Amino acid sequence: MSSPLQLPEDDRDLSPYTGYTRAHWEAAADGLLRAAWRWATPGGALLDLPGRPSRSGVRSDGLEGYARTFLAAAFRVAGADGKDPHGWLDRYADGIAAGTRTPGRDDAESWPLILDHDVQGQPMVESASVALGLRLTRPWLWDRLEPDVQDRAEEWLRGAIRHVPAPNNWYLFPFTVAGFLESVGRGDAETARAHERALELLETWYRGQGWYADGDGRAFDHYNGWALHLYPVLHAHLAQDTEMSALYGARLREHLKGFGLFFGGDGAPLHFGRSLSYRFAAGAAVALGALTGHTPLTPGTSRCLLSGSLRYFLDRGAVGDDGLLSLGWHGPHEATLQTYSGPSSPYWASKAFVSLLAPADHPLWTATEESAPSEDADRVLALPAPGLLLQSTRADGIVRLHNHGSDHVRPHEGESAAEDDPHYGRLAYSTRTGPTAKANVPDNHLSVEIAGVRSVRRRIRPLGAGDGDGWGWAASWHLPVFVSGPPMVPGLRVESVTVVRGRYELRVHRVVGAPAGARVTQTGWATGPDEPLASALHPLHGWQDVDDVRAPQGTAFSRWARVPRLTAGAESTGLYAALATLSAEPDPAPLSAAVTAVTVETDSIEVLWADDGSRTCIGFEPLEVGMFSPSGA
Repeated sequence: MSSPLQLPEDDRDLSPYTGYTRAHWEAAADGLLRAAWRWATPGGALLDLPGRPSRSGVRSDGLEGYARTFLAAAFRVAGADGKDPHGWLDRYADGIAAGTRTPGRDDAESWPLILDHDVQGQPMVESASVALGLRLTRPWLWDRLEPDVQDRAEEWLRGAIRHVPAPNNWYLFPFTVAGFLESVGRGDAETARAHERALELLETWYRGQGWYADGDGRAFDHYNGWALHLYPVLHAHLAQDTEMSALYGARLREHLKGFGLFFGGDGAPLHFGRSLSYRFAAGAAVALGALTGHTPLTPGTSRCLLSGSLRYFLDRGAVGDDGLLSLGWHGPHEATLQTYSGPSSPYWASKAFVSLLAPADHPLWTATEESAPSEDADRVLALPAPGLLLQSTRADGIVRLHNHGSDHVRPHEGESAAEDDPHYGRLAYSTRTGPTAKANVPDNHLSVEIAGVRSVRRRIRPLGAGDGDGWGWAASWHLPVFVSGPPMVPGLRVESVTVVRGRYELRVHRVVGAPAGARVTQTGWATGPDEPLASALHPLHGWQDVDDVRAPQGTAFSRWARVPRLTAGAESTGLYAALATLSAEPDPAPLSAAVTAVTVETDSIEVLWADDGSRTCIGFEPLEVGMFSPSGA
């Protein structure tokens, strides 16, 4: 599928992998802006894009359209040193004047007031984009506004500083507002406190290896790059704060050591976590690293990741015939969304255009494109800090993420199966598959079934992760919770270990405290007719029955899906082992031939691999995971 945006011809000399250059990025920004502005109010303060309203209401959605597209326009014009051939900034200047004239009023143009996150919070999110857009374009927009418009804009923006954010990355929105106000000589004790408070919290959320939790819990996802790194590093860069750049830049560099593997050979970012309709915003941290120099990636690799992600979505229908970004992944997809998603939400994808702050003569644009990490070799990478394990195969370019540490349960929340979140609760995610819908059979899931009610995994307790030469592992445990009947069974717990090598995934679970009559179920990857993929699940120990089940609502990648399944009666304490695979290779070897022997003791299992005679040994009391060569080394 071709993109409706008017893009230049591919340049396969400079960009042999994607064909995209800086000119393609400028044209994409212009095309997205041109389409969105067809839906502007007469004064330009609101962009009322078509589609289902968010829970915040249509006025907030209109502000979101203004603010998020302003971010794209600001990167576009600032990166061109003020050249604005399409007159974008004049439109945004008019919009500010109209939107701030009578904030909170129910009329055609007025912006909603910024209140606490639990009252009317969404405008606080958008204030950061407005503030950052004004900061980036100060000489050509802010400095030319009438003084009374500047005063009105400041007063509206200060609502973000004076009200309570959500307890997560939202604290970086008043931080960004404060940074702008200070940059134009309007800082004071109020802005200083907003700045300090955000950085204080950021320190408590930093868990190492370049990973921040999104709040006080264990939510690790794409917000790490497009929010928790983006705002402080970009602020330090714009403020020319060398001390701050050194601290947060080093963390960004550490993050990018592994983050390059979050993109498949086809350019797709991992389909994992919330707000996936932001799509190619996943590349924002890569672009920021290239812009600021805080990256281990070469310029050619950085551009391949960025342009690969942009092209992936443009080629697969993310932009409709009307030129608008749809709510979904490839095209519209309801199950990908959250209740806060509105018609303009996808335009946080604008964050990827931070790449345009690198001028045309920057190595990001002049270096010859190089391959993405997932394209040049089979790779395994353990990230113990967030509890994630990455596995990629060069033959098909698929990247798989095995989740043993990231959930979306905040510290004050209890565990409830009614709040099951497919975007975090599954054991594995990839660049070629998405989770099944909540009402369908869950993919990549171990459940305990009691009286026909299936358990879900909510709060994930990591047990460790590591990698070696061509293999890696990650482990966690959880308390199964149920949507009906007793929410939990006393003493029931599931301990899970994933070991990967090549395209194979060894999945071992120890179920402890299962009541009489319980059953256990393990599912594999969800695939369908729209992706040429092979998904298989092969029992090694403990499983009794093998079949497939259909997920009629499909995934973000396929209109319906098939999910392989293993089932068995549960013992009071039992070990269950299986091999799983997801492959796009033609005629992959059957899983039944991958392992030649399995030895099981009470709390341990040993698997003998057919290809080289190596052994994987997993013990649960205490947890030990090892890979041994035929010589025993």
